[in-house]
Amino acid sequence: MPISKTKIDLLSATEGEYRKLDTLLARVDAEHGTQPCPEGPCIKDIVGHRAYWVGLFLGWVADARAGDPVHLPADGYNWNELKDLSAHIRDEQRGLDWAAVRALLANRHARLMGLLNGMSEDELYGTVMPGQTKWTVGRYAEAAGASHYRSAAKYIRACLRSVQSDEGALVSS
Repeated sequence: MPISKTKIDLLSATEGEYRKLDTLLARVDAEHGTQPCPEGPCIKDIVGHRAYWVGLFLGWVADARAGDPVHLPADGYNWNELKDLSAHIRDEQRGLDWAAVRALLANRHARLMGLLNGMSEDELYGTVMPGQTKWTVGRYAEAAGASHYRSAAKYIRACLRSVQSDEGALVSS
């Protein structure tokens, strides 16, 4: 899928990919959402991870607007430490159940869409993310939102196929 270069394309991609992911998640029950996947983390952890990254993006924009330092990817982590950051996210979200992680994603998505709708084309694509030299704010928004939603849906479908072949029907109708 091509990278969005306009606000309208970004809004469409973000909402479209979220709808696909949310539709898929609606078919997964709590029991199966929290079971380990053969490929790696359970579906709940994948959903929580995506919600966390949307939250990171929201924080980056808030920090930039306040004139505070923007810590990418997260305060205390460098880009070459994403495995450590992912472990931190899973640990931080360990106590969340399936309903809570789905609600967290829905809340963060709504906040993301509100923020993007309120930003101008120039704010999204006319400047780079503060503290960066390459990607625009809109590109970071897409990476944290639509691209993460799309990769989560792909992972979840693969997980469901693997478990279904072992157990039979996995998802609720």
